[in-house]
Amino acid sequence: MNGDLDGLNLVQLLDLLEPAPEPLPISMMPQTVGWIWLAFGLIAGLLLLIRKGLRRHRANAYRRAALAALSDAGDDPARIAQIIRRTALAAFPREDVAGLTGEHWLAFLDRTLPGDGFSDGPGRVLAAAPYRDVPTQPGLAELAQKWISNHDAALREPQT
Repeated sequence: MNGDLDGLNLVQLLDLLEPAPEPLPISMMPQTVGWIWLAFGLIAGLLLLIRKGLRRHRANAYRRAALAALSDAGDDPARIAQIIRRTALAAFPREDVAGLTGEHWLAFLDRTLPGDGFSDGPGRVLAAAPYRDVPTQPGLAELAQKWISNHDAALREPQT
């Protein structure tokens, strides 16, 4: 055997060993082009979702304004009728909404919010409220809030 190492104990022999080399740091950069394209795709998709959300937020600004006005109107049927009319003019084509009165107006409101809350419910008072004093109707403000929040603006069929 080797004469220099004779007489050394195990601990001394271990101290003579050279330390293992440190591994190179691992790069955080993707090693293939596919990961880069995937990252670009995810970023583009996220930007499109943000854009869609902003458009939707802007498109529903009329609803938020109408709900704020409705909370100020209280139970006054004339003011509620005016707010619903302005909201309908903002959401639907003017030529489909502006000329509607009476039963046609109530049918339009029922068609855009399924149910019969306007033709046969508390909303019936809206046909006369803009033209004469009518008593307050229980449930009218809630119905108006429901219509403003949930009416289907996609229903844009012309009125005959």
